[in-house]
Amino acid sequence: MIIDGGPVTPEELVAVARGDDDVRVESSVAEKMRPALEVVERAVDGDRIVYGITTGFGALASTRIDRSQAEELQVNLLRSHAAGVGNPLPDDVVRGMMALRARTLASGHSGVRPLVVEKILELLENGILPVVPELGSVGASGDLAPFAHLALPLIGEGEVRIGDQIVPSAQALAMRGITPLSLGPKEGLSLLNGTEGMTTMGCLGLVGGLTLVRAADVACAMTVESLYGSERPFREEIHRLRPHPGQTASAGRIKGVLADSEIGASHIDDFEHAVQDAYSLRCAPQVHGAVLDTLGHARNVLEIELGSVVDNPIVLSETDEVISGGNFHGQPLAFILDFMTIAITELGSISERRTDRILDPERSNGLPPFLSPHAGTHSGYMLTQYTAAAIVAENRVLSHPASVESIPTSGSQEDHVSMGWGAGRKLLTVLKHTIRVIAIEMLCAAQGIEYRELRPSPRTARFVELIRSEVPPLEGDRPPGVDIEAISSLIESGAFDRILADEELL
Repeated sequence: MIIDGGPVTPEELVAVARGDDDVRVESSVAEKMRPALEVVERAVDGDRIVYGITTGFGALASTRIDRSQAEELQVNLLRSHAAGVGNPLPDDVVRGMMALRARTLASGHSGVRPLVVEKILELLENGILPVVPELGSVGASGDLAPFAHLALPLIGEGEVRIGDQIVPSAQALAMRGITPLSLGPKEGLSLLNGTEGMTTMGCLGLVGGLTLVRAADVACAMTVESLYGSERPFREEIHRLRPHPGQTASAGRIKGVLADSEIGASHIDDFEHAVQDAYSLRCAPQVHGAVLDTLGHARNVLEIELGSVVDNPIVLSETDEVISGGNFHGQPLAFILDFMTIAITELGSISERRTDRILDPERSNGLPPFLSPHAGTHSGYMLTQYTAAAIVAENRVLSHPASVESIPTSGSQEDHVSMGWGAGRKLLTVLKHTIRVIAIEMLCAAQGIEYRELRPSPRTARFVELIRSEVPPLEGDRPPGVDIEAISSLIESGAFDRILADEELL
């Protein structure tokens, strides 16, 4: 990922967040940052009243601070705002926040030294990840508490993770030969104000969500085969008449997976076989496609955010001004984080209905009850549907929108907040949950296909083979949780995407 002061893409950020890519700063960044830095220096030298530079913060904005207290002000800001509690954030969120904070500061409107950007990336390059508690942000003045915990290690305070160990940051910096940062005017404040935490969670949700929708299309095609469903609802002519982009893409993918199936061909013209399949099968493109289109809207918002200046106050070097605005407010992100959560919850909801149909002997077109080879003495995959149902129920609770739950902070100076941080945390939880729901459908569909005497499509066969590389067929009762987690790992790893790409269905 290249930091040059301009935008980055969600995929570039996610590659850094997952530890697959590094970050490099263009040599031109220092010159780009210089004019704003000079504005801040003039403001301090001229004893101007400038929020966060010569004043306190939030409700203390009217309190004057003289130059001799400038560094103390910035250090105390990081200490006092590190009020987060709870479990540490996952490493991918922390890496993404570090990379994006460096990108924002490098855009040339924060008034900080290039050294600050370099120090953030020095920690990232050395695998020193700040320990950031997950609770404490309302998504308004940026993610203040999380960013305070993220920033403290730059000055040798707080805790960090190196590998599997959590150690004091001063110890970690000494181990790597890194000199702690001494903060200049505005630099503490610029390390706190911003939406990069919400943005990182949004990008992880977007990229993970797209992978999951494609996996859901594969799961649906497998279920159609296992239930002797019809491929007619996926014909292009139908979707051309209602041309939502996501619907068209989902229908095309499902139809592509089903092509040349002996199972499908055996009843393609048998209208007595099933006049209509259940909604969870024949309406899958309309539901999966709506999820894709919601993710598409989220991408548009995230791409704008990934090229934006979200600091406060913002330095306008062309007019020699430092202006306090509201670009740190997370409302655009809070909305899409909630929208994505709702959409992914629905992806799991329709998948669970297909799983239930596979397992129910009254509705499965001749499959054994609960796919058990010894129904009665063995329960088969009965309880996998319980698990899917429990997850879907919890996802529905988590889909209550956080973005409508504003609660005032800072003596009501910050009297409307976005709650986008909570929306992002819910999104990542629901995404993890729904991966398991789709994995359960795949587990059951693969077993159902193997009960059929006819062959599935060549593409479906490849997906069954992939599943069987990790999960053996069910020959007798065994704990299915291990199998569910194994398929979930295949989905997260992109293994299904690789086959789709190979088959030109991605």
